[in-house]
Amino acid sequence: MSFEYDYLIVGAGPFGSTCAHELKNAGKKCLVIDKRKVIGGNCYTQNIDGIHVHRYGAHIFHTNDDKIWNYVNQFATFRQYTHNVIANYEGKVFTLPFNMWTFNQLWGVIDPVEARHIIETQKWTGQITNLEEQALSMVGKDVYEKLIKHYTEKQWNKSCKDLPPSIIKRLPVRFTWDSNYFNDKYTGIPIGGYTQIFEKMLEGVEVRLNVDYFENKETLDSLAEKVIYTGPIDRFYNYEFGKLEYRSLEWDTHQLQKNNFQGVPVMNYTDGETKYTRILEHKWFDYQGQTSTIISYEYPKNYDGTNEPYYPIRDELNTKIYHKYESLAKEEKKYIFGGRLASYVYYDMHQIIAQALKLSNELISL
Repeated sequence: MSFEYDYLIVGAGPFGSTCAHELKNAGKKCLVIDKRKVIGGNCYTQNIDGIHVHRYGAHIFHTNDDKIWNYVNQFATFRQYTHNVIANYEGKVFTLPFNMWTFNQLWGVIDPVEARHIIETQKWTGQITNLEEQALSMVGKDVYEKLIKHYTEKQWNKSCKDLPPSIIKRLPVRFTWDSNYFNDKYTGIPIGGYTQIFEKMLEGVEVRLNVDYFENKETLDSLAEKVIYTGPIDRFYNYEFGKLEYRSLEWDTHQLQKNNFQGVPVMNYTDGETKYTRILEHKWFDYQGQTSTIISYEYPKNYDGTNEPYYPIRDELNTKIYHKYESLAKEEKKYIFGGRLASYVYYDMHQIIAQALKLSNELISL
């Protein structure tokens, strides 16, 4: 049987676009489809009066991998960027991630030994079974109650006692005055936004947008020898073992005729009364002297199947369900699964690109 394409790639986000670029360069004919009207997945940025708006949430590229850093730099020039987040708790501001600035703002201390001592007197020392206990074991009661508890419960719509410890483990805790959120060797923002990266990746590749794969799956599958699928894995199998849980997000975005709204790209609101979790001021991700500003209030939402799935809820029940789908996926011959939704893991951009490069190299070598 002859096919029009070697690969149908479902999803024009980082995973699908990277695969398409590599496979095209190896002489493979690819068709990329996406249900959205734009490319880039959640990394899509929209240019509004010179401000590159992160339409699907803040994205900062960071990695320790020289190969991945060099790879993305062929598609854009990156500005060195230090991600400093401000937490607003009932009108008082604190520096994130947790470091000596935070401890000074909380307790007035300047001695790391003293800060450690305060945390030691407050920390959880028992068995860790949930996020609350994990957080208390890391930073103690004061930091947890002001900067973690309410923000996390808004984000996940669950008590911290009902969330797995793994969610909080990757948050840095430092006893230095370093307020850079990321410890990676390379951290940057592409000058001119992220969309250009995917435009260049997809040069020479046929792309069809506003196409729902499942509305015409049989016909689309018949076009290609292989299908690289990057969507929700439970949807692919028609929810045979049940639906996987996600949290979604919604943004309320405004352009303001003023130069500066909050003076920082991201301000988290960690109290329980404020309904949004954070405000993004997009111009500060890629400041180029813009005179107006654009802000987005970010609201966590329940995922209902009609909005976008952003954060997998990888508790024990959902993980068991995912592994059932994963077992089916491993048996497939025509279909190849990859990316955040198909893997049911919240990956950072550099991890997704690394996985896509690995898969592409494996397919090319066949």
